[in-house]
Amino acid sequence: MERLQADGALVQLSERFTNSAAFGALFREGMDLVEETAAYLDGAGRTEAKALDRAVSLTYATESMRLTTRLMQLASWLLLHRAVKEGEMTLSQANREKTKVKLSAADPGPSDTIEKLPTQLQDLIQRSMNLQIRVRRLDTSIHTPPADVPAIGNPLVPHLNALKAAFER
Repeated sequence: MERLQADGALVQLSERFTNSAAFGALFREGMDLVEETAAYLDGAGRTEAKALDRAVSLTYATESMRLTTRLMQLASWLLLHRAVKEGEMTLSQANREKTKVKLSAADPGPSDTIEKLPTQLQDLIQRSMNLQIRVRRLDTSIHTPPADVPAIGNPLVPHLNALKAAFER
């Protein structure tokens, strides 16, 4: 995990992420996708679903449920980290709460069944999967405990001691 040294204290970059412009953009993207999906599923998606044959209609229902579940989990993660940004909770509190969020929830079905769905639903599914991949990466980097900081000194000393011990025999 990357660290900066400022005024003699180590600061985790992950602790600063929620205050960054990158997080703000990710948050807006995620929430916009939630709203766009809800509007589609309640409007044009409902109309498109009625025109589908029975088998594809079942796939539509399944995939729209998976999409909604995935987006609700992503929104929960984003809202937790916004609470960190707003000072409503600490990163360690968010880390404990995020165990309730399932970032691997509701992966879509096989691509050959997805291809039969309306184009706009396919697009929403793909965009939600891209967002999920990015959030999973961020989650790993933010919530993975930092590696122990090695003691200051020459990192070659243990190797030199091992060589010395090997040749003293």
